[in-house]
Amino acid sequence: MKSIGETIASLRKKKGMTQNELAEKMNVTDKAVSKWERDLSCPDINTISKLADILDVSVEELLKAKKKENSNTTKMKDLINLIFKAVALAMGIAVVVLNILNQIDIKSSIIMLGIGLVCMAIYLLDNKENSND
Repeated sequence: MKSIGETIASLRKKKGMTQNELAEKMNVTDKAVSKWERDLSCPDINTISKLADILDVSVEELLKAKKKENSNTTKMKDLINLIFKAVALAMGIAVVVLNILNQIDIKSSIIMLGIGLVCMAIYLLDNKENSND
């Protein structure tokens, strides 16, 4: 699925318009159109219907584009998910090893396993929410 910027750019090009021509019809600057197409900003909510009319599409078609995520945001989410999985695994391994060596009591084992379960639950809930988007 295309981002809204990619959608605007492809529809504009399909109509044979330049960014400057679209900007003039929308009463905005060509820099604004450029930012829309690079997903650095979005058209104002009050101008969406005018943009859809100019591009000969419905407002629904224009707005069903997927929002493009910043690559840094995606990398950060991946890192956080990796940390949650690593902590959960580390807690489980630590409890097993320390029990084998008789170096941990029951209360500490339960606390460590609880921390691991919470981390795994957060990871799984976050992934479930992302798969529903």
